[in-house]
Amino acid sequence: MEVLKSRLIVRPRDVDATTAFYRDTLGLAVEREFPGGTVFFLGHGSLEVSGRGETGSSPDLVLWLQVRDLAGTLAGLKERGLEPVRDARREPWGLDEAWIADPDGTRIVLVEVPAGHPIRKDTR
Repeated sequence: MEVLKSRLIVRPRDVDATTAFYRDTLGLAVEREFPGGTVFFLGHGSLEVSGRGETGSSPDLVLWLQVRDLAGTLAGLKERGLEPVRDARREPWGLDEAWIADPDGTRIVLVEVPAGHPIRKDTR
């Protein structure tokens, strides 16, 4: 299988609130808009907010977003009124992570890869 593009589709209970959260609070760039939905850039993939969900978030779904500066990202989000679900800390696997949530409670893990972590090493 050759994957050319990937997209996570979120069906929120409140499309307007969730779209505003990803656009205004997180500041994600809009890839495209269409009647009833918005697609945001997510690094090498996309996040589509469209339709209407019935049950809200599942604890089994986690959105993982790598950022360059976790402390700066959290400070900016706090300025916009968003308090983290869990503050930043170094995990046993060596990544710095903080947790936030969208309006439906979908957990979003903000991750910074510290200098010297194996993910940063060029293995060529």
